[in-house]
Amino acid sequence: MTLREQVDQMLPGWESWYPSLFDAARDLGVIRARVCDPSSLLLSNRHTRVRQRAEHAHVEQWGGFDDSGAGTAKKRRKRRKAGRAPRS
Repeated sequence: MTLREQVDQMLPGWESWYPSLFDAARDLGVIRARVCDPSSLLLSNRHTRVRQRAEHAHVEQWGGFDDSGAGTAKKRRKRRKAGRAPRS
């Protein structure tokens, strides 16, 4: 059941009292705020967890990592930059 359907079921005609679906749902207790660790809000931490899950799924499905994976692309770029002749 969608959020709109839940609010409609609990309070038909909510649109005449509330400016948004979110406000009505909050007042009715359909959605609640949660306290979370501030470090979980950092994008770098989220991306790390997403990457770890992707690596884990890869290992489960394929049994290991490919040597030409995304992690080696950075190393190749660094090598290429290091091997360039200085511009004059």
